[in-house]
Amino acid sequence: MKKLLNGRVKLILLLAVILSVATSIISALFGVTWAERAVQSVLSPIRGGVKAITRQVERYYDYIFKYESLEAENAYLLERIAQMEDDVRSADSLQRENERLRELLKLSEEHVDYQFTAAYVIAWDSSNWKSSFTIGKGTNAGLDTGMVVVTENSQVIGLITQVGSNWATVTTILDTSLEISASVASSGSTGVVQGSYITGNEGKLRMNYLPNEAVLRNNDQVVTTGSTVYPKGLILGYIEDAGFDETGISKYAVLRPATSFDNLEQVFVITQFISD
Repeated sequence: MKKLLNGRVKLILLLAVILSVATSIISALFGVTWAERAVQSVLSPIRGGVKAITRQVERYYDYIFKYESLEAENAYLLERIAQMEDDVRSADSLQRENERLRELLKLSEEHVDYQFTAAYVIAWDSSNWKSSFTIGKGTNAGLDTGMVVVTENSQVIGLITQVGSNWATVTTILDTSLEISASVASSGSTGVVQGSYITGNEGKLRMNYLPNEAVLRNNDQVVTTGSTVYPKGLILGYIEDAGFDETGISKYAVLRPATSFDNLEQVFVITQFISD
C-alpha cells in the first residue's frame, strides 16, 4: 500500500513539473498575458483536481501510517499482557508450592518419624475401573513400590505400584485394586476402604465390612488404622451415605475422598516411617 501511495505522489509531482515547464514555454513564445490566460483557463480545473487528489492521498497516507503505528502498539501490548499473565501464573504456582511446603513442615513436625520426597504429577491414566498417574521421580530418588503417596495435609492419594529410574506410577485410592484398612475417627468402627466401579465414576470410595452396630454420621472422618504399608491416622475421606450391605450382616459407607484428584500438581511420597 505504501508503494502504491508513493507512486501516486510521484505522479502528481511530475504533472506539476510538466505544467510549470509548459507555462514557461508558452509564455516565451506567445507572451506572458496570453500564455497565462490560456494556461489558467485550461489548467485551472486540473489544478483543483490535483489538489483534491493530493489531499486525499495525504489523508490515505496518514491513515496507513496511523494504522501501522496502532498495529505495532497493539502487538506490543498483547505481548506485554501475555508476559504479565505468565508472571501471574508463575507467582501463583510458587505461592501454592510454598503453602504446600509449609503444611508439609507442620506434618513433619507432627510425625518426626516420617521421611518425605516431593514429586510432580506428569501424566494421568484413568478409566472406569482404574485410576493412576505418573510422577517425575523414581528409584534415583529412593522411591520404591509399596510407598504411600499423600498430600501436604496427610490426605492419602494412593500407592506406588510401578517404578523406574526417574518415574513412578501411583495407583490412587479410587482404583478398585486398592484395599485399605480404615476406621471412623469419631467412633473407632473399622472396615475396609476401596474404590468401587459402582461409585468410581463419581470419584467416591466405599467402606465395607463395618459392624452392624456402627454409628455412621455424614461428614464423619475416615482414617487409616495403620499397617506396615499405611501409617496410622492418614485421612482417607468423609462419610456421605451409609446403609446395610446385601447380606444385612454388616454396614457400608460411601465416602467423599479427602483430596481433590482434579487439581493435583505436587505430591509427597512417604519413603520411611515407624509402623505401630
